[in-house]
Amino acid sequence: MNESPTYGSVYGLMAEFDSAQELLAAAHKTHQEGYRKMDAYSPFPIEGLADAIGFHKNRVSFVVLIGGLIGLMSAYALQYWVAVITFPTNVGGRPYHSWPSFIIVTFELTILFGGISSAVGMIALNGLPMPYHPVFNVPAFTQASENKFFLVVEASDPQYDPAGTRAFLSGLAPRMIAEVPS
Repeated sequence: MNESPTYGSVYGLMAEFDSAQELLAAAHKTHQEGYRKMDAYSPFPIEGLADAIGFHKNRVSFVVLIGGLIGLMSAYALQYWVAVITFPTNVGGRPYHSWPSFIIVTFELTILFGGISSAVGMIALNGLPMPYHPVFNVPAFTQASENKFFLVVEASDPQYDPAGTRAFLSGLAPRMIAEVPS
């Protein structure tokens, strides 16, 4: 859990909005104000919301690349080991290390390892499964999957100040502001 040393019992402040446009505008203003540790929750994806809250990192593609390279190297190494070292067999006068015959299996294992690593990487990097999150402590958050939109500023943000952040969020005209206990 992200706990601030000063505000250890508070995860942050949550503001509720009625529409996606209000949430997007609030996220832009909050990011422009200098808050960096925040998250937004909505019942459907909102175009531009990730950029508005400053979420730019996506390491899944790197995980897929590493998985694909491992698949490529392991497939080629296994075929080389079998065809050249363990069971060298002269088929039609070809050399033992006939790399064109290795391409199909190498390609297939590259795709297989890349696909599996994408699923595992997505789950791991999203922190799933997540049976508990501090925002679940706010009763109004039950509407997040139906028709409400939420912006949470975490207490671990360097700019977080309970009174100042609450005043700033109030200026965004939310439906309500709630303190999120840890």
